[in-house]
Amino acid sequence: MSAAEIVVQRQLEAYNARDLDGFVACYHPEVVLFRPPTVEPALVGRAALREFYRTQRFGHDRLHATLVHRAVLGQRVIDHERIAGLPTGPLEVVVAYDVIDAQIVRTWSFAAA
Repeated sequence: MSAAEIVVQRQLEAYNARDLDGFVACYHPEVVLFRPPTVEPALVGRAALREFYRTQRFGHDRLHATLVHRAVLGQRVIDHERIAGLPTGPLEVVVAYDVIDAQIVRTWSFAAA
């Protein structure tokens, strides 16, 4: 397993455990998260990441991401995930993670329409 894949797997495990500190620790302090087709960042920085996941995700007791498929291309990891346990219903996403020095520095999340 590559260093990039290790950190992405670690954040997935922390997500499923709803371990906010462990999850946020996988990200660079100046992480930028995108949700195309919007070109502006959805979240910038660990503080914004922490607040979003604290208020919008980790409070749901049945929250769980299932990894459907993973591709690793150097320092980029691309996951196809199925998210369950959200009040809006299940969500299917593809997330591309850019990893530098064992920290996620950028992500692009594509949700199924």
